[in-house]
Amino acid sequence: MMAQRHDRFLQATMPAADLVFNLARQLTRSPADAEDLVQETYARAWAAWIDGRTPRKPAPWLATICLNLGRDRLRRTATHTETAWQPGFDPPSQADVENEAITHTVIEAALRSLPQEQQIAITLMDLCGFTAAEVASITQTPRGTVLAQVHRGRKKLAQVAKEVKPNAPRS
Repeated sequence: MMAQRHDRFLQATMPAADLVFNLARQLTRSPADAEDLVQETYARAWAAWIDGRTPRKPAPWLATICLNLGRDRLRRTATHTETAWQPGFDPPSQADVENEAITHTVIEAALRSLPQEQQIAITLMDLCGFTAAEVASITQTPRGTVLAQVHRGRKKLAQVAKEVKPNAPRS
């Protein structure tokens, strides 16, 4: 009986694993923290599942759990002294790969510099593929507000991309 429940849970929720990880990655500062958040998300989802709270759409349900857990973590860490996060990586040997990694780091930093509401809205819509209505449901925000947050965030990211592009080496 429990094995069947477990199999149904995995069948319903595992297609959303990449989505949950991408969201967790945006809400945390390191890959290890993101992995912890994903594990905590799935643990909470499993606990709800065995209590009989099964969703109609698992992906938005998991995103909501992850978002709430991520916000809780942010609140807890906000009370502690924060150190500046500097993404570190070993420079690749090929120039194209290196430039792409640098650009990715700059865009990721730009995304993190946005207000949290814009960051979450862009992550859910553009990176996770949810519709504005689904994001509104997940974040408990009106659809129009979600669209405005995404629009403003994209404009800011476009400005950053425009500033970075002239500095990129030419092939």
